[in-house]
Amino acid sequence: MLNFIKGLNMLKPRKKITKKELKQDRLVTVYFKVSDFIRNNRRIVSGTITAIVIAVIVVVSYLNNIRSNNNKAAAQLANVIDYFNGGAYQLAINGDPTRNITGLKAIVDNYGSTESGEEAKIYLADCYYYLGDYVNAMRYFKDYHGSDKFLQASALAGVAEVYAIQGNYENAAEYYEKAASRDSKNFLTPEYLVGAARNYLKIGKRERAIELLTRVQKDFPNSPYAENVDFYLAEAKID
Repeated sequence: MLNFIKGLNMLKPRKKITKKELKQDRLVTVYFKVSDFIRNNRRIVSGTITAIVIAVIVVVSYLNNIRSNNNKAAAQLANVIDYFNGGAYQLAINGDPTRNITGLKAIVDNYGSTESGEEAKIYLADCYYYLGDYVNAMRYFKDYHGSDKFLQASALAGVAEVYAIQGNYENAAEYYEKAASRDSKNFLTPEYLVGAARNYLKIGKRERAIELLTRVQKDFPNSPYAENVDFYLAEAKID
């Protein structure tokens, strides 16, 4: 009888393992493998975790420092901007110690890598431009590396203007075009296009000038910078 029962047990179909059970079994296997690895490599695992923690701390600290420096630069820029708006360009550059006002030059030197520090470069370049120091104006216009598209275009237009003053009309035209292409929604884009066209006319590139002026008429008909387009077009078409 016992042998008969054993025979029945042998003939019973095996229980089918479900996908869920199989997955759980694999997870158990992976768990034990990971546990064994950690147990056998405590130093390596501990060192790796420590390195990751240190890296996270460094990144967070760096980002907090950037944010803090940007806030400082923004506050100092807000304090000195009245000098710029009032035409006191030298004071804007150097600052006013009697009022504890930090100048644009110091803001750029200390926080030039922040967004507010980058913005200060544009104001600093403008100051030098208005004072006739075109070397430093060019330097700081070209040194702008901020993410603001409006200021990117302003910096490129500043470079163009300095080139035009220096008589390098071809470079001036090219930089005005770069400024215009930076952001088509910029309300100064038609001014940059007209600036490029004017400089192209000075070097005899009439066809390119006509293309740009025609674009201003078509794309920016209501812009105040479109008012003189007819004059420049007439000049471009004179044989």
